[in-house]
Amino acid sequence: MRVIVVGGGVVGTMHAWQAVERGHEVVQIEREAEARGASLRNFGQIWVSGRAGGEELDTALRARELWERIGAEVPGLGFRAIGSLTPVRGAREYAVAEAAAARPDAAARGYELVTAAAARKINPALRGEFDAALWCERDAAVEPRTAQLHLREALSATGRYTFLPGREVREVVGPGAVRDDHGDVHRGDAVILATGAWLSGLVRELEPDLPVRRVRLQMMQTAPLGEPLTTSVADADSFRYYPAYRSDALDALNAEQAQAPIAAEHRMQLLMVQRRDGGLTIGDTHEYEHPFAFDTLEDPYEHLTEVVESLLGRPLPKIRHRWAGVYAQCTDTTRVVHRKQVSDGVWLVTGPGGRGMTCSPAIAETTANELGW
Repeated sequence: MRVIVVGGGVVGTMHAWQAVERGHEVVQIEREAEARGASLRNFGQIWVSGRAGGEELDTALRARELWERIGAEVPGLGFRAIGSLTPVRGAREYAVAEAAAARPDAAARGYELVTAAAARKINPALRGEFDAALWCERDAAVEPRTAQLHLREALSATGRYTFLPGREVREVVGPGAVRDDHGDVHRGDAVILATGAWLSGLVRELEPDLPVRRVRLQMMQTAPLGEPLTTSVADADSFRYYPAYRSDALDALNAEQAQAPIAAEHRMQLLMVQRRDGGLTIGDTHEYEHPFAFDTLEDPYEHLTEVVESLLGRPLPKIRHRWAGVYAQCTDTTRVVHRKQVSDGVWLVTGPGGRGMTCSPAIAETTANELGW
């Protein structure tokens, strides 16, 4: 079988991985010289802890298994089974963490409510003041800026993979066939459109009423911390954002303990992961209304800095990079991904939202299974 994958981000590359692993030939087409979207502009978190139950959690847990397996085959991914800690302060935040740890699926997620002393033993860099923390053993991390590069190197070594950068696919010209802006036609037994937040052009022509929206976020990265941050770290505002934490205790938190004004205005939470070079990737905000701003705002970065410093108990290292990114999210946020046949031999796979990096291996595996690869 010959598979044409359109899109060089992590979702597209994982579809290429699934096809090659199953013995097929793959041509992957990317409109930029390298993927430049959300697949690079993210935390690199394999984030099981906050996922909704049912299909979303099953997908995340399966993806976690696949990431670990692929990471063993491709060391350059930098897969690390580091887990995560969400420190809490006060009775209301503690109650939300306690409710999460009592969920029927808590064991599958690796949830444990630990004391502040136990949290500091797991992650000694957390020297700030807090009362307890929600530990999630199943969370992990990879290196988002280089993951696709190392995956492609491994794919190329099989002899059944070709990467074609700098080409934008413009039209479907037959069953399993597309034409790019160089005039070249690429024919296969299946075409996977994994174009991320690029929802115009060919995607709009094939599905005019696509049930997917674009979301913009701001993030930053620091100079090396100078010590290991042995887990990823979230703050209690993440309870308000992720569906796994919904409970009566969360309702009480929302009713009785408001977010900081800047955090509420920009729909913020703290997520933080250390990169292999020692720097910290920190975010984020959420913007849903179009048109998106073209610039980044400083107030959210100042808020994140204050939160991080309060948890680390020390000044944040110098900020080296700030950026904004855009990802695609199903308007029905309970759906893991929008997967649909949009033409003869052509499938569109998009809209995983903030789950893209986490769930991409399992999303691609499901596509491969459904298409009978």
